[in-house]
Order: sequence, then structure tokens, then C-alpha cells
Amino acid sequence: MSSTEAWTPVRWAENGKIRLAYDRLATGGDGEPLLLITGLGASRRWMPDGMCERLAAQGFAVARYDQRDAGESTHLPPAATRNPFAALFGKRGDAYTAEDTADDAISVLDALGWPSAHLFGQSLGGAVAQRIALRHPDRVRTLTSMSAVPGDAAGLGTLRYLRMGTLARFTRVKFPDTPEGAVEAGLAVARICASPGYPFDERKARETAERIADAGIHDPGAQSRQIGAQWSGPSIDSITVPTLVLHGDGDPLIRLSAARKTAARIPGARLIVLPGVGHEIPRPVWNEIAVQIRELADTSSEQRGRNGETAGH
Repeated sequence: MSSTEAWTPVRWAENGKIRLAYDRLATGGDGEPLLLITGLGASRRWMPDGMCERLAAQGFAVARYDQRDAGESTHLPPAATRNPFAALFGKRGDAYTAEDTADDAISVLDALGWPSAHLFGQSLGGAVAQRIALRHPDRVRTLTSMSAVPGDAAGLGTLRYLRMGTLARFTRVKFPDTPEGAVEAGLAVARICASPGYPFDERKARETAERIADAGIHDPGAQSRQIGAQWSGPSIDSITVPTLVLHGDGDPLIRLSAARKTAARIPGARLIVLPGVGHEIPRPVWNEIAVQIRELADTSSEQRGRNGETAGH
């Protein structure tokens, strides 16, 4: 089955004037709802199909969506700050808030007809998933946050978790705004995010970049609006859903201390460190991630059963 055939045709959810593109994996339709959330500027198609298929094999109905300012979802007009890393230090988002992006995910759940779902977010998507669990706890069954900073970190509080050398490399990823430029940018980002413990497959990375040809990963304006969307809600200490924190010990962008802090602050959260993994989701850990999310879901079901809650949550 090709990548295109593996997923339903694109569908649309709406949050006010924002249209959000989403689709579902063709297999596993009767499983437990699981929503995937990608990182900064990235299309939903960057989530590895093979990992999604392993999640389906673990009993999940898998859906993914493009955050606003990414992929096929609504892109907002230019804002004052067009440097993603300068946007970290703004007092508030120029275009929208982090609460808005959390609400976007709920609009996708509504469009899917899912009263609640398990969440898996990677990179910026992990921070967004944490905020969804804070803002809409009744819609979240479990939370898995990978390669992410604490969802309530802001400004200098975020900077302490980032590797400045890698940030500098990202700022140099500049290619023409063409399909060819998007491919070269995708390949460059893949190299930066690669896992030091696993061989970098240049051919496969180029094939993926060509298949997706996503301009968002080298659109500094869109990334600035996403990263500048600041959170003013409660702290992650208030998260109540069962939580798993995953992080590669070779992550070149976000320090392992970010995951340790997140896991320490969320009550009952469990941290799993993935040896040799960078700021990506390499093939060798796809099955482990799927199994760990399954175990988290099973633990959640047992807890709900003891508390007399229904499976619909």
C-alpha cells in the first residue's frame, strides 16, 4: 500500500476562521482514538507511516492533522516578528495564542466524532499536547509527549532547554520558495534532526522530502507565529491524565533536561529515555513507541475501570 492509499482523503475541521486539514489511517478504524500532533512548521505527513501502522496494530484508530500555519491548514498573514527564535521572547503572540492552538485540536476531534482521544505529540506537538491536556482534560485519555519542552515554558524559560548551536544551524536553512527548495530544506532539516545512534539514510530522507515537499519547515514567518503563540493557562503540574514522556538522549535540539523536568512536574508521569535517538522518530524505535503508548492506554483503562468511568471518557 502506498503512502497515499494508507490514509483517507484530506478532510477539514474548523475553529472559527481557521481550517484544519486532517486525515485518518485506513487501517485500525475500530481501535481507540489516537491523535498525532507534529512539530514546528511541519506537515502532518512527516509522522512516519510505518510508526502509524504499528500504532494501528496495537489497537488504535490513528488520525493526524496540520496545525495552523503548517501543511494544508490555514496560514495566517505575516506578523511583526519573522524570526522564530526572536519570537520566543515576545510578551505575547502576534497572531494567536497557545490556547488557540490547543482549541484547534479539539475542533479536529469534533470533526472526527471523537468525544476523547489519546494524544501523541512530537517536538512542538508535544508541548501542544500538554496544553490540550490542561485546557481540555475531559477530551484526553492519555498524553504522550516526545522531544518537547514543558508546555508552560516561555521566553528564557524555554531557552534553557534548547541547544544554541543547533538553533544556529536551523537559521541557516534557507532555500528558494519552490518545490525544489522545499525538498532541499526538508533534507537539510532531516540531517540536523538525525539520530546519532542510527545511520542516516540519505536516500530515504530525500524520498520522504520529495514526497512531502513541505514549505512550512523553512517558512520563518509561519514558524514565528507558531512558536510565538504563548501560553497563559495553568502550569503542567495540573495535568491529571496518564502521561508518558519520551526523549532521545542524542537529541541535538532539545536537551534531555526538558523531558526530565516535564516528567518530574506532571503527577505520575513516566519518563523513557531512548538511547541514540535524536530530534526525530527513527525506524528502530517505532515499535517500542507503539508498545509504550499501548501500555499507557491499558493503564488508563484500568484506572478508569477502578473509578467506575466509561470507556468513552
